[in-house]
Amino acid sequence: MNATEFNTLFDNLIEKYHIVDDVDQPFENPYDKRELAHLLYRKCWIDTVQWHYEDIIRLPDIDPIEALALKRKIDASNQDRTDMVEYIDSYYLEKSKGVKIQPGAKINTESPAWAIDRLSILALKIYHMKEEANRDTASEQHRLNCQQKLDVLLEQRKDLTSAIDDLLQDIFEGKKYMKVYKQMKMYNDDELNPMLYKKK
Repeated sequence: MNATEFNTLFDNLIEKYHIVDDVDQPFENPYDKRELAHLLYRKCWIDTVQWHYEDIIRLPDIDPIEALALKRKIDASNQDRTDMVEYIDSYYLEKSKGVKIQPGAKINTESPAWAIDRLSILALKIYHMKEEANRDTASEQHRLNCQQKLDVLLEQRKDLTSAIDDLLQDIFEGKKYMKVYKQMKMYNDDELNPMLYKKK
C-alpha cells in the first residue's frame, strides 16, 4: 500500500463511522489480521472515536461524573492509539529487515507510523472542516473561513502523503533505516506514576 491508499482507507472509514455517528457503535474490521490495512483501519477507528470523545467532553453542561468517565475513556484511547502506532512500525520493521543499509544511511526524525498517525488525524480534520465549509446553518463568512482552512489541510495532506511515500521508499532502498522505540507512557503505569504507586 502507498500513502494515497492510506488516505482512501481513512476517508472511507470516517464516512462509514458517520453513518451511525455514535462513539458506542460496534467496530468491525473488514481486513485480514495479517494485512497492513487491518492495522490502519483499527488505528483510524480509534482516532475517529476519540475525536468525538473530545467533542463530547467539551460540552459546557456535561455532568462531572460523566466527564470523568469520558476522561478515562480518552486516556485508554490514547494508549490504544500509541499501541497501534507501534504495531504499524513493527510491521514496517519486519518488512524491511532484509534490506541492506547503504553507507551513510540516516535515521528519520519520525518513524513511518507516526507520520501515518498524522495522516489519519488529517483525514478527520478534512472531513469535519468540509462539513463546516458546507454547513447551511452557518454564516457565509464562517463557510468562507472554513473553506480556506480546508484548502490548507488538503495541501498539507498532499505534502505529507508524498513525504511518507518518499520515506518508505528510502527505507526499502536502504537509504534510511528505522528503529521502533516504545513510548513508555508513565502516567498509565501504576508502577511508574507516583500518584498511583503511592496509593498501594
